Amino acid sequence: MRTLKITLAYDGTRFVGWQRQAQGESIQGLLEDALSRFEGGPVSAHGAGRTDAGVHALGQVASARVTFAHETRTLTKALNAHLPADMRVVAVEDVDDGFHARFSATGKTYRYQIRNTAVADPFDRAFVWHVPEPLSLGAMANAAALLIGTHDFNAFRSAGSEISSPVRTVTRSEWRNNAGLLTYEISGDGFLRHMVRAIVGTLVEIGRGWRRPEEIPALLAGATRAHAGATAPPLGLFLVSVDYD
Repeated sequence: MRTLKITLAYDGTRFVGWQRQAQGESIQGLLEDALSRFEGGPVSAHGAGRTDAGVHALGQVASARVTFAHETRTLTKALNAHLPADMRVVAVEDVDDGFHARFSATGKTYRYQIRNTAVADPFDRAFVWHVPEPLSLGAMANAAALLIGTHDFNAFRSAGSEISSPVRTVTRSEWRNNAGLLTYEISGDGFLRHMVRAIVGTLVEIGRGWRRPEEIPALLAGATRAHAGATAPPLGLFLVSVDYD
């Protein structure tokens, strides 16, 4: 047996998300099916993060235990030959048997994109949230900075989370503006279900003037989901990278 670390990129627009489901195509299902062609039997692939339907990835990581002996330098090309064009294996590595894509991860970085112009760009419509009204980037940036540190993010997680503790450590939380394309990037040791999208939705409400940046500390002090802003749509979210020791 050998353990593979597989780095993936995908356009999540048409997928039901990472996790295999009874209906619809999933990233996990397609990857497992491709691996099984070389294994000659079923293969289980574990992802670093269960991206939701419509969410994209630049550096999703999966791990799988297999017996076939294909070299990693040729396996990337071979797997891509059995995957759709909107899903690509970026790299394959042999790793220690104790490696697990999810449980070995020490941190992740997510990116969210907003097109803040009066008219939407038809060429990026699948990858941005179009918000036509003016936003105060300064207020959003001030609020985003308050998220850095170790906090209780219960107000930013959706129901159904399998994780008991809502405490997470955020090491980076910042906005950039490139000619109306607003990009938010956040890094931390882990993220709760819909946490990034709930944060973005709240920051946009601050940018619209519906909330004040000074409300963030109260949201990080044991508030409930009902106290924070709406959940941003999935299409603007990307899993950028996963960190390992």
